[in-house]
Amino acid sequence: MILKKANVLIVDDDPDVLTAVKLLLKPLTQEIITEKNPENLNWLLQKNTIDLVLLDMNFNSAINTGNEGIYWLRKIKEWKPNVCVIMITAYGDIDLAVRSLKEGANDFVVKPWHNEKLIDTITDLLEKKEGGAKTTKSSKSSTGQTSILGESEVMEDIFHKVNKIAPTDANILILGENGTGKDLMAKAIHERSLRADKPFVKVDVGALTDSLFESELFGHKKGAFTDAREDRMGRFEEAEGGTLFLDEIGNISLQQQAKLLTVLQNRQVTRLGTNKAVDINIRLICATNVPLQELANENKFRKDLIYRINTVEINMPPLRKRAEDIVVLARHFAKMYSTKYMKPAADFDNTAVNKLRSYSYPGNVRELQYTIERAVIMADDSLLKADDLIFSVLEAPTESIIDEDNIQLSTLEKNAILKVIDKHNGNITRAAKELGLTRTALYRRLSKYDI
Repeated sequence: MILKKANVLIVDDDPDVLTAVKLLLKPLTQEIITEKNPENLNWLLQKNTIDLVLLDMNFNSAINTGNEGIYWLRKIKEWKPNVCVIMITAYGDIDLAVRSLKEGANDFVVKPWHNEKLIDTITDLLEKKEGGAKTTKSSKSSTGQTSILGESEVMEDIFHKVNKIAPTDANILILGENGTGKDLMAKAIHERSLRADKPFVKVDVGALTDSLFESELFGHKKGAFTDAREDRMGRFEEAEGGTLFLDEIGNISLQQQAKLLTVLQNRQVTRLGTNKAVDINIRLICATNVPLQELANENKFRKDLIYRINTVEINMPPLRKRAEDIVVLARHFAKMYSTKYMKPAADFDNTAVNKLRSYSYPGNVRELQYTIERAVIMADDSLLKADDLIFSVLEAPTESIIDEDNIQLSTLEKNAILKVIDKHNGNITRAAKELGLTRTALYRRLSKYDI
């Protein structure tokens, strides 16, 4: 284990933190050095071979700038550029911690941390430093309940972002087409948060009428309206201490938006039929398939509400933008449904793999999942072939249009790729970024067009 060879330096002016981390890491590492005064950092780095520094964001020091952690981070990177640095921060300093990433920090942890998570973070950084082999990754909670698979660059970026924001109380807006896994991502974020042992409450607000909106979200007292036969707690109160997930937030009316904004600003709900306000303590996650630019049209959605629900946004990519993940996901679903329907473990032959990779998936991951489930049920053999994969007829019109213009689209795509590669003098990374592709996806197209 790479951690066994590591020398770790912890710099924090809280002796309890130094003791806790030392007790946690001492049995796992080669050497643990603790230091209360950051002004001794240079001497310690010169005297010892340090692989990783755990650095507090705030000290009672002579620097006194309000962001001492950033100052000492810069100094470490000046003195020892190759040393990994993990910032230690509290909830109130999350923005500062995010800024530290731009200044060269490798990661940050939020007090109080989960010991297991801290060990995993340190191990991951040291493995990357050693050039550890790339593996298929997933966003998986500490409880092991929710997993989002992916090895594409775009999904790796999302997993990295989730690891940063999940332990905070930041409000999150998840954007993406239907079927991309927005609800699964919301659940995964909750399970990685410090609220994981509290309720996760999902509401499809886009399906609520104006008459039901307040009653469903804020609750009501008996007799508040005709069918109110008993007191009822609203979803905000049900989610107390945990996470409230409002799905299809982009479909609610301006009147509903105003009521929701008032609750979020005051952090209080008032049940229908009463004047008594109840304090709420929830973490809010929202999702919509409406693009952010369209959502920002004030004739449809209030900008002040967008700012309130969108401290951080996550864009779930369509499956056609994460082609590297298609077969990974397909095998996952094949295994899952083989077990569910008590059938031999299913896999795919080359014809099936080629068909999976060449389809455009207008229904995204959801369409892929239903396609694999149908194939596992209906196939006569555990080795699935192209003929076993029948994509949804609901998406057939979109697919037929693509097929009719296939030659013209291929020519346009090839010419666009050639032009952008020429523009960047053959730099594949820059060309892929401009084209909105991962490097792997661009290499695949180069092979396809024999470029």
